Amino acid sequence: MERKVRWGIVSTAAIAKDVMIPAIHRADYAEVVAIASESGRADQVAQELGISKAYDNYEQLLDDPDIDAVYIPLPNSLHAEWTIKPAALCEEDVRRMIEACGKNGVLFMEAFMYQSHPQHERVKQLLAAGEIGDIKYMRAHFSFYLQDRETNIRMNHELGGGSLFDVGCYCVHSTRHILDAEPIELFVQSYFDPHRSVDLTTNGWMRMENGVLAQFTCSFNMFPQNEYEVVGTKGKIVVSRAYRPDVNEGEGRITVVTDDGKTREEAVFGDQYALQIEHISRCILEGTRLMYSPDRMIKQAQALDACHASIETGRIVRLSRKGKSTWK
Repeated sequence: MERKVRWGIVSTAAIAKDVMIPAIHRADYAEVVAIASESGRADQVAQELGISKAYDNYEQLLDDPDIDAVYIPLPNSLHAEWTIKPAALCEEDVRRMIEACGKNGVLFMEAFMYQSHPQHERVKQLLAAGEIGDIKYMRAHFSFYLQDRETNIRMNHELGGGSLFDVGCYCVHSTRHILDAEPIELFVQSYFDPHRSVDLTTNGWMRMENGVLAQFTCSFNMFPQNEYEVVGTKGKIVVSRAYRPDVNEGEGRITVVTDDGKTREEAVFGDQYALQIEHISRCILEGTRLMYSPDRMIKQAQALDACHASIETGRIVRLSRKGKSTWK
C-alpha cells in the first residue's frame, strides 16, 4: 500500500502537538499535511512540526481538497459543530454527527485511543478462555490531580468540562467494551467544584445486561491512576495501565490472579495513538469496517446521558434496550 491518508488537524491544542501529530508521523499509511488555528499559532506550530500547510481558520482547512481525514482536538462542546459543518456532549449530537457524515460519505469514529492497544484484546482472550471463571464484577478508575485550574478548559462547564467527560468516559467505555454489554441500571454521584459547575470527582455503579456489577471512579482530585479490574469466580485480572500505557513507552501490564494461589504478569506492547491512526487510515484506503461502530458510539452517549441524569436527579436511572432512560 503506497498511498497515505492525508490528515488535517483542527486546532493547535496540546493533545494535537504533543501526542497526535507525533503519532501520525510514526504511523504507517498516514501523514499530516495541514493544521488550522484561530489563535494565530498555526504557522508557528506548522514550522515546528514540519507541516506544509497552515490555516488561520478551520473552514479553510475543511475546504482543502488535498485533505482526506481530519482530527478534531477541540473542547468537547465544539466537536459536533465542526463535525457537522468529524464525539459530543449528548446522544442527540452524536446522532447528528453520524447522520451528517453518512450523508456526505465520510467515515466517523470517536477517538477512544486506548481501545487500539492490544492489551485489551488479550484481556478478552483470557476472559473467553475462562481464566478467571464466570465474570461477576468490574471496577474502573481514571484519575489525576489537575494543577492549572484557573485556566484549564477542563474546568469550563460551557466547554464540556468536568472529570466525567474528560476521564470518566473511558471508565464507562472500557466497562462496556471489555464486558461486551450495556448498562441497564446505574447510580452516579459527583463532588462539584464550589466555584464552577464541573465535577471534580464522580463515582458510579452500573448493573450490566449480562448480570455483571460494575463500579467506576474518575477524578481531578486524586493521585494518578488508570486501571481496571475484572473479578470472576476463580480469580481476577488487573490492567494497571489501562488508558495511558503510552507514558510507559507503550507497555501495558496485565496481572492474572487465580484461586490456585498463582499470580502471573503479562507485558503487552503497543503504540495506541499510532495504531488508532493506522486503523482509520486503512479503513479509508481499503474500505474496511471501523472497529468502533456508530451504534456503539450512540450507546456510549446514552450511557453518559444516563450518568448525568442520575447526578442531576440523585436517583437510580434505568436504561431500556433503545437507550431511553427512566429513574426512580
